[in-house]
Amino acid sequence: QVQLVESGGGLVQPGGSLRLSCVASGSIFSISTMGWYRQAQGKERELVADITKGGSTRYADSVKGRFAISRDNAKNTVYLQMNSLKPDDTAVYYCNAVSYSGFVSWGQGTQVTVSS
Repeated sequence: QVQLVESGGGLVQPGGSLRLSCVASGSIFSISTMGWYRQAQGKERELVADITKGGSTRYADSVKGRFAISRDNAKNTVYLQMNSLKPDDTAVYYCNAVSYSGFVSWGQGTQVTVSS
């Protein structure tokens, strides 16, 4: 079993930046892909970005060029650097880990609010 703890959310003005962190514990050897999803009020949860253990990444079209995902396997941590934030980026951001067997773990979520 994998436990995920996110940090780094908060309130930021449009155009600002935030960095989210997610630390994994437990059966970390089983983790293949880690990623970030978000869910805005009244909308479905959607993929923001994810990264494999080897470093391959993919991004939602809406964040390409503004967000960057990275992973420190030695620290069991995944990061999401968010730049040029927009009000539409306001959501609860969830860390996600997928094991090699396909089991999916979720963090508790961290609120990101982009507002002036």
